[in-house]
Amino acid sequence: MIRKFINRQEELALLEEEWMKPKGRLIVLYGRRRIGKTRLLAEFIKGKSGIFYIAEDTSTQIQINGLKEKIADFLNDDLLRTLEIKDWNQLFGYLAKNMPNQRFYLLIDEFSYLVRSDRRILSVLQKYWDSTLATSNIFIIISGSLLGLMSDKVLSYASPLYGRRTKDFLLTGLSFNDAQEFLRMSFLDSLKVYMSIGGVPEYLLKASDYKDFKEFMQKEFFNKQGYFYREPYFIISQELKELKIYFSILNAIAYGNTKPTRIANFVGEEARKIYPYLENLLRLGFIERRTPILGNQKKGIYLIKDAVFDSWFNFVYKNREAIERNTFLFKEEWESSFFGKKFESFVLQEIIPNLFPTYRKTGKWWYKNEEIDIIALNEEEKKIVFLECKWSKLTKREVKRILQDLKRKAKKVQWNVGNREESYGIIAKKIDQKEFFRENGYHIFDLSDI
Repeated sequence: MIRKFINRQEELALLEEEWMKPKGRLIVLYGRRRIGKTRLLAEFIKGKSGIFYIAEDTSTQIQINGLKEKIADFLNDDLLRTLEIKDWNQLFGYLAKNMPNQRFYLLIDEFSYLVRSDRRILSVLQKYWDSTLATSNIFIIISGSLLGLMSDKVLSYASPLYGRRTKDFLLTGLSFNDAQEFLRMSFLDSLKVYMSIGGVPEYLLKASDYKDFKEFMQKEFFNKQGYFYREPYFIISQELKELKIYFSILNAIAYGNTKPTRIANFVGEEARKIYPYLENLLRLGFIERRTPILGNQKKGIYLIKDAVFDSWFNFVYKNREAIERNTFLFKEEWESSFFGKKFESFVLQEIIPNLFPTYRKTGKWWYKNEEIDIIALNEEEKKIVFLECKWSKLTKREVKRILQDLKRKAKKVQWNVGNREESYGIIAKKIDQKEFFRENGYHIFDLSDI
């Protein structure tokens, strides 16, 4: 359990807003494992009355018995404790007849386990929602970590609950600002940890045991007893079958094969057969498809989106044999290459919105063999910013060279040519003589500014 509740104020406010509304509410909360759903729910119910049941991946009868005990405790109902209830219809029917008049909550955490063991619970919940619960004072939250199942069986058009839920939201990772509150490291090491594991609260809590990035990675990734050594395998096996091909696809992308044909060649499959697997990985948030901000949107590439998966497939999966034999040595050049691409994503997602708040459209640009790390567009004012990201220390001479090349590439970008206001910049790990370039109108930032 997380010792300190950090951020999630927006999510708490949404739940409180729903709580204050009249009649029944049915909310679906979903998100990857360890993202903090249970902790959020525990914070929300403080000072409120109701039933909080955390489901387990077990038989239907054990699940029914577990929820029955929680309902009996809430209702202080000795009769219910003695009843032999064999199905969900009986249990929800009993609750519907014996509900209190005042507002109360029914929180079922890891609801996806209930659905996986017996999908009839969805139809039962629909039945009692339509007949009784929707007009009562019940406040239902069902949350789940099995994203594929939640998407297909709970949120989809074909779900019995479609059209019944009053709110649903996906819980995502914390920002770097919030993540830093977990960590006891230097700013640079904290950033490297964040780019390696993302904003998952439980992962950050694990990292908080260490004083620097190197020790954390050595003990928790590059150690067969480490917390993250088998974590991606466990998550994928919970969501998908045909693990061999999914692991091969993720490994292909980690090796730099980002186009479908190259992924297929790496895996040893025909390109057309690879698309359903890519779609599943996209749907689960394990990978993402990026297209150039301007230009042909069919020229998409696939990248590993989940931070832990990216780290794991880049370093652990390739080196399992050496890690098992305790002979693995992490090379600094690997770190430089890995964080080069991670820093670009970090800047795009967390820095650019603050630096250029009126530039609503941002992304990477590429055409043939040319690419620009980040382009930001203010379409109303016809302004465009060209930026390069470098995970390195840059001298004045290197900055001049990069800016000159950036201007050359910018001429190839087809957007309001001849009728646009251009500016250029660099965001790097460390930049010498920043003020010189700023005085000349360039956007120049490094980690000290961040």
